[in-house]
Amino acid sequence: MAPLSLRVDGQTFRDPQNREITLRGINVAGDAKYPKTPDIPTYISDRFFDGDDVSFVGRPFSLEDAHVHFKRLRKWGYNTIRYIFTWEAIEHAGPGIYDEEWVAFTIEVLRIAKEYEFFVFMDPHQDVWSRFSGGSGAPMWTLYAAGLNPKAFKATEAALVQNTYDVPAEFPKMIWSTNYTRLVCQTMFTLFWAGRDFAPKAIIDGMNIQDYLQSHFIHACAYLAQRIHEAGDLEGDVIIGWESMNEPHRGIIGVQDISVIPAEQQLQLGTSPTAFQAILTGSGRACEQATWGFGGFGPHKTGTELVDPAGEIAWLPADHNDSKYGWQRDPGWKLGQCIWAQHGVWDPSTDTLLQKDYFSKNPQTGEHLDYEKFTNSYFLDHYRNYKNAIRGIWSDAIMFCQPPVMEVPPDVKGTADDDPNMVHAVHYYDGLTLLTKHWNRLYNVDVIGVLRGKYYTPAFAVKIGETAIRNCLRDQLKFLRDESLNYMGSHPLVFTEIGIPYDMDDKYAYKTGDYSSQSSAMDANHFALEGSASNGFTLWVYVTQNDHEWGDQWNGEDLSIFSRDDLELPAGTTSRSLDPHSPAYSESHNNGEDREVGPRNLKGALATPSITSDVSQPSVREVKGYRAAEAYLRPSPTYVSGRLDAHVFDLKNCTFTMSLTAKGPTTAHAPTEIYLPEFHFPETNIAVTVSGGKWDIDVQEIQSVKLQRLRWWHAEGEQDIMIKGIKRKPGEFANPGEDVTYLEQCQKGDCVIM
Repeated sequence: MAPLSLRVDGQTFRDPQNREITLRGINVAGDAKYPKTPDIPTYISDRFFDGDDVSFVGRPFSLEDAHVHFKRLRKWGYNTIRYIFTWEAIEHAGPGIYDEEWVAFTIEVLRIAKEYEFFVFMDPHQDVWSRFSGGSGAPMWTLYAAGLNPKAFKATEAALVQNTYDVPAEFPKMIWSTNYTRLVCQTMFTLFWAGRDFAPKAIIDGMNIQDYLQSHFIHACAYLAQRIHEAGDLEGDVIIGWESMNEPHRGIIGVQDISVIPAEQQLQLGTSPTAFQAILTGSGRACEQATWGFGGFGPHKTGTELVDPAGEIAWLPADHNDSKYGWQRDPGWKLGQCIWAQHGVWDPSTDTLLQKDYFSKNPQTGEHLDYEKFTNSYFLDHYRNYKNAIRGIWSDAIMFCQPPVMEVPPDVKGTADDDPNMVHAVHYYDGLTLLTKHWNRLYNVDVIGVLRGKYYTPAFAVKIGETAIRNCLRDQLKFLRDESLNYMGSHPLVFTEIGIPYDMDDKYAYKTGDYSSQSSAMDANHFALEGSASNGFTLWVYVTQNDHEWGDQWNGEDLSIFSRDDLELPAGTTSRSLDPHSPAYSESHNNGEDREVGPRNLKGALATPSITSDVSQPSVREVKGYRAAEAYLRPSPTYVSGRLDAHVFDLKNCTFTMSLTAKGPTTAHAPTEIYLPEFHFPETNIAVTVSGGKWDIDVQEIQSVKLQRLRWWHAEGEQDIMIKGIKRKPGEFANPGEDVTYLEQCQKGDCVIM
């Protein structure tokens, strides 16, 4: 059994035997975004505003259920977990009050993850700041600290929150993401990153709101890190590092004119206020705002809508009692008034915008600001403080640095921030598929190319045909990889979020069992990952409570690869350990030993893979589909003796190819290893061709989970391998009620046997 520990070596991860490691991971779990007690997914309104008296103990799942989930994920070939937790889970009761029970519970969950030999890195997750502004992350008291009133967000549209919708099912799909351009998020993130510069009057407990919020966030994460460190049996063995804040956003820092929509604001959906319009409605003024929809070619204006708060304001009233949380607000910071009015941005007596360019430059220095400047100053300053806090507890922690999504990363190459133990954490989603919830086989758009100015006109960014679409996704990820090397230096890059929506086409698959669109989209994303030259990924997402009605239980999203309402993909055949005399054991063709079908293995070669569901799953009559699992359950290099040059899995032909370059021959105890899912590669139906050396297929057992792997001992230099499994017809396993046996495939000439 290979050791778990890994290290960063330039652009790669390596194990103690100096083999290159590829992280094949999953985000665990989306359930961690909202409390367990009370259980408040985003379609529940009851007790929603009781944000202090909650508990996340039991998130992402109970200790009793942890084995079920970790076993399932290990069985599916994942070796890495991006462990989701929120600031709210630690410090929900008030500033500096940590939930000791949750911390202790989390340590026990991580100990169970250790039993299944996962690499784990910790993700302090947030989406649009907080649950109370339509996302997840920060405790409710942070909004009160900033002078905002969460109960007034609905009337003012300061944030769109599904929990406050009269009919939660009517919450528009993906509308939550536009909260980044509404008042609450624009204000909170601006204060968090740059309150000292833009809101010097916002003083609480003798410090600026920027320092107050940042210090509490960092101290909360550091407290969890300290307790994990004190546990003594997690760091290095299972915990490999810490990621910085999930999906940081600049707020309105660097917006050149808050009276217009910035040209770089690509996402517009529903009402789309300018920053100043959001400020006005947040102060009770009615505004006529543009409305936008999202179609096959992206956002388009649909009309206008009057947003009228009827005088209600998003700010705490002047007579609000601040004593609950024990802080002292400076007398110069007036409640009941917009914080930006208090800093001279606009005049509430006449509703006149006085400084439309207030956020376009640093008020203290006059330095011009844009997203790139934000990333290289405000973001980087915070990242350094966060990194130093974690490293002050565990000096060997790998830091997963996550800059703003889809933006140019910080330019740290060759600087003091060019940390040799750093990983670039990147998020990427196929936006057209995500927002339309439809896999368009006809065309897609090179979004990264558009954002980086690659095209004279966006029309040239349109890619026609599924092959071009797949290549476009791959090329975008490869561009991000190359960009990382240019800006951040020689570090591993991991796509810590990438995924697809499952509720495509008005949940067509849930009605029919036909997951062919999801399978195509998931396969295209994995094809892109395999061609990106990255060091791995953590797929978004695993959600234990996902169902067909409410999806991920969060804002109408439905990206979980697991659902309680779907079957799990069956394995091929029962694995067993193989000896050198087994038909599944071979040396390379160069050594003169081809694997052929003969009397000893004919029966096994023609065996029909079982499609019987696990006994714990609902019956076929109740459940229609396999949730496109054939696309994400795919072979992957796990340990490479040398440098991994390229690898790809051709799902259509069930063929995995890989090339590497080895500095020397592999040793007996450290071969190159490839995970082979039994569904695609049942042990009696595998054909292998290698450039040299010898290989075998064996079964590694981890906590009763049997993982099939190919081990390859090869010489130095350039080496290649091709592995063929069962070629199935497209969509064959979309519906469990329609089975085509392997023998029938062979009779039609579609099987692969060597």
